[in-house]
Amino acid sequence: MKWDVVDVKTIAPLALRVQFADGTVGKVRFEPSHLTGVFEVLQDPHVFQQAHIDGGAVTWPGDVDLAPDAMYQEIKSQGEWVLR
Repeated sequence: MKWDVVDVKTIAPLALRVQFADGTVGKVRFEPSHLTGVFEVLQDPHVFQQAHIDGGAVTWPGDVDLAPDAMYQEIKSQGEWVLR
């Protein structure tokens, strides 16, 4: 699907560069206030840097992932998805 993530790179603490199957490229940025619940583990920089792709989604150890369709829509319209 067009929103399948095909490349992900950590570009800063709590920020990723993602590329989708259709060539769209953008940034995902977490604000510290979003790092609660299942995302709390991403406060550890070592864990955050382990971002990888599984089934077209950005994933981390411990079954933490991001919805690629929501990410795609926000990046397509804003160039960046900020998780607050």
